[in-house]
Amino acid sequence: MSDSSPPPGSRLGHAGDQPSVGGGREAQPSRGTILVVDDEVSIRRILETRLTMVGYTVATASDGEEALECFAAVDPDLVVLDVMMPRRDGYGVLQELRKTSDVPIVMLTALSEVKDRILGLELGADDYLMKPFSPKELEARIRCVLRRVQSQAGNAGTPRAVASQGIEVGGLRINTAKRQVFRGEERIRLTGMEFGLLELLLSRSGEPLSRADILTRIWGYTPERHADTRVVDVHVSRLRAKLEDDPENPELIITARGMGYMFQRIVGT
Repeated sequence: MSDSSPPPGSRLGHAGDQPSVGGGREAQPSRGTILVVDDEVSIRRILETRLTMVGYTVATASDGEEALECFAAVDPDLVVLDVMMPRRDGYGVLQELRKTSDVPIVMLTALSEVKDRILGLELGADDYLMKPFSPKELEARIRCVLRRVQSQAGNAGTPRAVASQGIEVGGLRINTAKRQVFRGEERIRLTGMEFGLLELLLSRSGEPLSRADILTRIWGYTPERHADTRVVDVHVSRLRAKLEDDPENPELIITARGMGYMFQRIVGT
């Protein structure tokens, strides 16, 4: 990939520059704002161009500190976040963002170890993509994540609707209409993808769902894409940590051996 001059009307975010927002094309209704954070100029340029072409407004940043500044400035709908960067790595940026924001985050990683690949998921990312990657595949991931987190309650594509007035189970109050979960008076913060997963499991309470089925319904993967099912495992683990009294011995989200997961049967669903 060449590091030649950027297209007219576009400023790429080199370290020390102000964060840039993609432009230079005829204005069209935006599908949302994407913040692309990567220290490689060629990757920023390619993603800025492609995502702008399909209707997104794109902001770019070239390192972790610049990413946080840009995030505060543009309030993006989704962040594409590289792991290996100067000043602050992607894990550090992710942890900082998750202190105050549930914005969807897709990690880009060149790290080969499984533990390194899923660390971002454990820290709160919604999905990850290995480098080198296909920009077309990233576009598909972005569409799926945004579609899920922006979907309205009762529109999760499941065969049975969840009670819109709310459910009380295991000391929790779950309001699917407002997409909120409470334990007593304390609100439990879930990311959009976490709530989507909870909503799916609730809608099929008492029925096991395979990891592949969950990937298809929540992340939009199709079987032929051979997706990493650990994405499901990590999200279930995160949900258990937030919802269960004893995450090591879960009573709400149960492992269905040889299948996947299911939510305990709720009377009346």
